Amino acid sequence: MGFFKFEDAISGQEARAYITIDGRNEELFYAKKIEAKIEKEKAEGKTLGKRGTQSKAKGWKGTGTLTIYYATSLFIDLMLKYVKTGVDTYFDIMVINEDPTSSLGKQTVVLKHCNFNDVTVAAFDTDADFLSEDMAFTFSDIDLLNKFNNPTLG
Repeated sequence: MGFFKFEDAISGQEARAYITIDGRNEELFYAKKIEAKIEKEKAEGKTLGKRGTQSKAKGWKGTGTLTIYYATSLFIDLMLKYVKTGVDTYFDIMVINEDPTSSLGKQTVVLKHCNFNDVTVAAFDTDADFLSEDMAFTFSDIDLLNKFNNPTLG
């Protein structure tokens, strides 16, 4: 029986991320972590001949959290634009995982039509070594531009 070679585990520090806002690309070099998930929305129902409740997918919802070092005013500007004018900003986030020590290659995911739920507009913490913030967001489309190679088993 084969096994997964640990050398193929992807290092999170080797990732790159970019945000595209109003046609402008910016590297998210101050990002610490991103996690995006797709959750299926399901309806439940019962049918004749089956005692249990069954489920059927009826849609999906994309949500995520971007954690950054508290080192940019970009996201405050986006939120203030909405607060002051009512104009909301949607953007894309591209995440590239490519660890040169792994044989898995590169995976590129684009989260499309993202929108922040909340943004920290002021912060301090005298006990913290560094300030960071978690920003929840939603997205309504996704593209997988590059897929990882299948691992070679040891």
